[in-house]
Amino acid sequence: MVFILNLETSTTVCSVSVSGDGKILSLREQNDAKSHASQLNPFIEEALKEAGISASELSAIAVSKGPGSYTGLRIGVSTAKGMAYALQLPLIAIDTLYSMASGFRTKNLSQLSDSGDLLCPMIDARRMEVYSAVYNTGLEELREIKAEIIDDTSFKSLLENHHIHFFGDGAMKCRQHIHHKSAIFYDSFFPSSEFMGEIANRHYLEKKFVDLAYFEPFYLKDFVATIPGNKMF
Repeated sequence: MVFILNLETSTTVCSVSVSGDGKILSLREQNDAKSHASQLNPFIEEALKEAGISASELSAIAVSKGPGSYTGLRIGVSTAKGMAYALQLPLIAIDTLYSMASGFRTKNLSQLSDSGDLLCPMIDARRMEVYSAVYNTGLEELREIKAEIIDDTSFKSLLENHHIHFFGDGAMKCRQHIHHKSAIFYDSFFPSSEFMGEIANRHYLEKKFVDLAYFEPFYLKDFVATIPGNKMF
């Protein structure tokens, strides 16, 4: 059996799962932006224990590559690379938005129309921006991943001919701008390592691995440090 450890830390969610031949065997996650550094390693230990395997039995490590939080991605990717190196395992990188779209489709299949519905996962990118992409129900990418400021004209042409399902922590702040009747918004849908198992297994079988030495997260935007408002000079 192909056992893969899946790590998702691209947003406020810290999520770890173990999959066997693409099926999720165990899952640990918490939605707290400040928990990644302290919870990731304990979650890994707990997920392995619940799955009934040791780290030495893993076939690969999979990590969500972004886009998303700079700090979250660094923590997840650094941990994944360290484990892959120590255990001499291949590293698999999974696109965060694609993983979200795949998970959303699985959980909401009965609500989707094969003929015209589109999926738009959104991640909060701060400063009124979101990271987003558009997929059809077959998970084909129809619009590339981008960071964009949402306004009243966003997605207008697509909404004229399609129902678009908007989900993710970036979707809620876009709701005030997108009022089209074909726009459908979902609360409380976040990235999760639960959605990575089948994708990671497919990548493993196809030997779609990344270079352990040179792989970096897909930030999409340059990191911009901010100064706390109460900082004294």
